[in-house]
Amino acid sequence: MIREKVLESMVVELRRGTQILMVLDALQTSQYGYSLLQTLEQRGVLIEAGTLYPLLRRLDAQGLLESTWDTSESRPRKYYQLNQDGEDILYELKKAWLSIVDNMTQLFKED
Repeated sequence: MIREKVLESMVVELRRGTQILMVLDALQTSQYGYSLLQTLEQRGVLIEAGTLYPLLRRLDAQGLLESTWDTSESRPRKYYQLNQDGEDILYELKKAWLSIVDNMTQLFKED
């Protein structure tokens, strides 16, 4: 029981570390929160709305996103898309991720 909880906690931490990369990648096209949840789900990425919305606000506050309100529908929606800084960060994160994957692959081959 304790072992399973420890493993589950560690898997959550691994996912948390990749969520920013996945969200930034999905925001190469303009999306609002719910459409982003659907896009990520279609890609096999399960992220809770309670995790996604604060992450979007944080990325926006960090200056990585352009955000605009669409009030043409009865329900206003806030759309997000990467700006140039966001695209640059995504590029660097992808390079870092590939380096980590290469390192881990080498490590696992040694086992």
